[in-house]
Parts: sequence; structure tokens; C-alpha cells
Amino acid sequence: MNKQDLFIRFLLGGAAVSLSYLITIISPWKILAGIFAAFPAVMLTAVIMVGIASGTKKATNIARGSVYGMCGGIVCVTTVLIALEITNNWLFSIILGLIFWLGSSIAISALKERATRKVIGHV
Repeated sequence: MNKQDLFIRFLLGGAAVSLSYLITIISPWKILAGIFAAFPAVMLTAVIMVGIASGTKKATNIARGSVYGMCGGIVCVTTVLIALEITNNWLFSIILGLIFWLGSSIAISALKERATRKVIGHV
């Protein structure tokens, strides 16, 4: 990754985080802040940069992988919410959520690969 790529990622990611924060402050609907906290700026930036640098096929792989990560995001958020309600410890809840996010994202990816191999094997 060159310095220009890193700078563009920094700008786009920072803009998304800033937008989420502004919505948190300005919006009368507090749930909207949480929705924008899940803004896929990182995924979009990665697809754009990989697409420019390496083409559509590699960008497609990034987008596909982000689906697994976003599914894992549901597991992460649910884990953090439940852990917060049970333990009332925000740091522990976040760490546990991140562990569950990574594990579930990898598991979903592995299940998809296994299902794809079965389908291709039976064709």
C-alpha cells in the first residue's frame, strides 16, 4: 500500500466516523446514531482501493468477505448487548463481542466454502 492509498483510506474512514458522531449529536432519534455507527465505510473504501489497484475480481473478493464480517457484526452487537446487560462491564463486553465477531465471521466463511464445494462436487 502506498502513501496515497493510506491517505485516501484515512480521509474516507475519518469522514464516516465524523458523520456518525455528528448524527449522534444532532439527531433527535438516538437509534439513528447506532445505525450510522455500522456505516460500511471501511468496506467501501477497501473495495474502491482494491478495485483501482487490482481490478474487479479482487474487489469482488473483498466485498464477499465483507458480507461474512457484517454477518459477524450481528453476532458481535448481540454479544456486547447481552454481556453488558449481564455483567455491566463495558470493556469485557466489547472484548467478548470482538472475539465472537471474529469467530463467527470465520465460521460463516468456512460454512459457505464447504457448501460451495458440496454443490460443485455434485454437479
